[in-house]
Amino acid sequence: MSLKRIGSIKYTTTLRVLPAQDGKPRLEVTGFGGSGDLNGNKVIDSSSTYNAWLRSDGNWQGECPNSGIIFVEDGMVTFSATGIGSPTEDGGNSWKGVTYFETSAPSLAQLNGKCIVYNWDVDAQGVAVWELFEYS
Repeated sequence: MSLKRIGSIKYTTTLRVLPAQDGKPRLEVTGFGGSGDLNGNKVIDSSSTYNAWLRSDGNWQGECPNSGIIFVEDGMVTFSATGIGSPTEDGGNSWKGVTYFETSAPSLAQLNGKCIVYNWDVDAQGVAVWELFEYS
């Protein structure tokens, strides 16, 4: 088994506090203005919204329930994702997880049906970098 880097996208993020559920804090994080590369293609724009909740172990768990979109020259790809995150010493967060893409764009079609793992690192100013790797 190996990991092959397939992309890196940089975002600006915003954070919104949601009502607690069963006494657990919840957040909504939106990444927007994404730019970078995916599968050898220039990312024209990208946005996504994640919901996260604090776990009893102090880590965050989150999901993007098919509410992400990436635009490239020959089309777009939607995605869903799940992950686990924890705070960093510099006031940011570091997440690791899995994402699944769905597209009809010819340049990205080989991502359909693949398990893509990621690192999502956000600094204290809300700038996030999403590093994507194909798991094979």
